[in-house]
Amino acid sequence: MKDLKRNWTNGLLGRASVVILISILVGCTDVEESSQRAEQKRYQSDFSMDWLYRSFGGQSRVSKPKNVIYVLTDDQRYDELGFMNPIIETPNMDRMAAEGVHFKNAFVTTALCSPSRASILTGQYMHNHGVVDNNKPPRDGTIFFPEYLQKAGYDTAFVGKWHMGELAPAGRKLDDPQPGFDHWVSFAGQGHYYPIKPNGEQSMLNINGDAVKQKGYITDELTDYALDWLDSRDSEEPFFMYLSHKAVHSNFAPAQRHAEQYADRTIPVPASQADTPENYAGKPMWVKNQRNSWHGVDFPYHSSLDVQAYKMRYHRALSAVDESLGRLFKWLEDNGHAEDTIVMLMGDNGFMFGEHGLIDKRNAYEESMRVPLLAWGDGLKANHVVKEIAANIDIAPTILDIAGLESPEQFEGESLYSLARGESESEWRDDLLYEYYWEFNYPSTPTTFALRTDDYKFITYHGLWDTEELYDMRTDPKEMHNLIHDPEYLAVVADLRGKLFARLGDSRDGLSVPYTEKFSHGAVFREGERSKAAEFPDQWLRNGSERDLRDFMKPDKVRAGLSKAKPAAH
Repeated sequence: MKDLKRNWTNGLLGRASVVILISILVGCTDVEESSQRAEQKRYQSDFSMDWLYRSFGGQSRVSKPKNVIYVLTDDQRYDELGFMNPIIETPNMDRMAAEGVHFKNAFVTTALCSPSRASILTGQYMHNHGVVDNNKPPRDGTIFFPEYLQKAGYDTAFVGKWHMGELAPAGRKLDDPQPGFDHWVSFAGQGHYYPIKPNGEQSMLNINGDAVKQKGYITDELTDYALDWLDSRDSEEPFFMYLSHKAVHSNFAPAQRHAEQYADRTIPVPASQADTPENYAGKPMWVKNQRNSWHGVDFPYHSSLDVQAYKMRYHRALSAVDESLGRLFKWLEDNGHAEDTIVMLMGDNGFMFGEHGLIDKRNAYEESMRVPLLAWGDGLKANHVVKEIAANIDIAPTILDIAGLESPEQFEGESLYSLARGESESEWRDDLLYEYYWEFNYPSTPTTFALRTDDYKFITYHGLWDTEELYDMRTDPKEMHNLIHDPEYLAVVADLRGKLFARLGDSRDGLSVPYTEKFSHGAVFREGERSKAAEFPDQWLRNGSERDLRDFMKPDKVRAGLSKAKPAAH
């Protein structure tokens, strides 16, 4: 484990204070305490001695580390915020943006629950942390970032949905307490909005290893447990709480008090939902075909579900999450922690409600991979919009940075803390890799790789005979016009393709496609009277006399006249 060092920031200490501090810290280890707390104190003492050694030059400064509350929502897309969507009301999320920071270009590196959550906890891309789908557990030896906070003396708690490794090995339960957390409240799998499941069974929670009945609406109950833990703390140590809501995962079920909310409002149908040749011109065949599938608007979840009515339930289910935030803010204010706590809110991935004829996530379109990311707290720039590309792999280094800790070498993300304070970052990333690997249980979405920059998005697919995609994100943010066949953009495609595979190649397993055991044929059905199968793109239809029939054997960079020293201009 890489040595952790605090970036002390306030209150210069003199040499006399140094001597006193040495005595106090060394003496701490003589107090009788639990083995875990003793280990933390010994670490702090050793660490402080190291810091004191380095501070004799009079350069180091000291302050109490900030507390952090990280709130993760499920399937909340980037525009599911009141200040971005006039249909809904989210006063507490709006408050976070008005008094704090809105990262307007925040993304996940994989738009699927378990891989995204693993990226948050490890600071790594999926091809390195190994949680490739909702079934596969983390690799043995995986380190979650709260373990570093524990080592630095933080009190840590996890409350809510864990959801990693549905195919649990023998002897392990899906909701077992995980490394890095002193306090644990969770449930198996997706959990349930209400205590009694549709089959009549009682929904259970795992409280520090004990099975406890769920009593109420899950968003409210998780918030109760979170506040109970905060109230119960008698420690002077800083705290980190990871509040991971079930909401707003499907099947959306709002709290009873929100059952009729927004009844006077209408959900618009997205323009890209149209089943017309014009809308699907240039789109991959799999997109048109998925329209009539488990994850498409013509046969959603193999039912006659009205997708726009379904989105209304989604909006209503989010309201309890916003109220939960309000309760957290009130606790911080009532207990004197509003000035020493950073609160962050993020979605684990987006969700589509008819865009391109699709529902769900998994693909690389904006509504799937782009998420809300808000930060609130003392020291952050108020009413600040960060335009730089942020990602779920940045959460671990950001929270360690807030705690004054350096990131370990395996982290692939970067800290967002300086950007949140309004400072400029001259060497910030200008692109982000996206990856999703085909799942047999939902076979209509192919293995997908994408590179998202401020200007373009390039999407390619593996193991599929289909067209690639290129979108100008400045002029076509809804991704309606595929530029992949436009020869004027060949240099851009060549440049982005090269960068994408360079990112993928930086993997512990090299360029490889992981998969898990297939135990059924998956969701393969189509509605017999709805949309029909897609045709191959016109650009691919030839008579055999064309001169470009073998051009595919030449790399794009060669055809575009590029060299390594001459990248495409963006």
